[in-house]
Amino acid sequence: MSVPDNLAAKCATLDERLHAMGRTPDMMAVIADSPSLARTHLADAIVFAGEHAIPLEVIATTELDRPEYVRNDASRCFHCKDELFTVMDDFRRAHGFDSIAYGVNVDDQADFRPGHLAAEQHRVVAPLRDAGLTKQDIRDLARAAGLRIWDKPASACLSSRIEYGRPVTREALSVVEQGEDAIRALGFRQFRVRHHGEIVRIEIAREELPRALNPAMAAELTRIFKTLGFKFVTLDLEGFRSGSMNSLLSVDRLARDR
Repeated sequence: MSVPDNLAAKCATLDERLHAMGRTPDMMAVIADSPSLARTHLADAIVFAGEHAIPLEVIATTELDRPEYVRNDASRCFHCKDELFTVMDDFRRAHGFDSIAYGVNVDDQADFRPGHLAAEQHRVVAPLRDAGLTKQDIRDLARAAGLRIWDKPASACLSSRIEYGRPVTREALSVVEQGEDAIRALGFRQFRVRHHGEIVRIEIAREELPRALNPAMAAELTRIFKTLGFKFVTLDLEGFRSGSMNSLLSVDRLARDR
């Protein structure tokens, strides 16, 4: 499958950005592993790298040791990325690399992402964004390249499932992960488990909602999440939407921390 004409110029720009960072053989993929990364995503990323002979290192980050991260206010993402890029910078220097790049794209700039500030402070480069690539552009290019993950559902870290102000703990992350694994096993494709203490709010893509609203399926979801310790199990009738926790933040806070 060929690259769509409207992406040709963006691909040329991306190629320039990548070559400016150094010779391709000298690049390495790095995955930061922590309790906020779902095991299923870590495993699939490792398999994908192996499928394409991509040099890969998995390094540990310890954001849960940072009180400012654990308290889970609107700046949590900044502290997460600050930990990530601090550890990656140590790795970069130890292995003789010139730059760190991350996968932010044009569409990410429209959402509340305080982690971008950490990237700027650590001088992390963003070749996809600089080339003007959107999420859909990236999917189109991945499909053209025959990559099996071209239409893989988007998924943020597990901490983003926990309501602001509720501490991020290993236990809470584990409950969210177990819940999402269970929903995936039921055959749903795009969803989120939102942790609100005694209440779990399940978001499922609108096209999949009718199946979730079936009485038998609703009963199964209730059983699963009560077994995980929630007292109340709710299904969000607005369906899945990325970053829905951010809607709880004030406009002033969003503007200040963007």
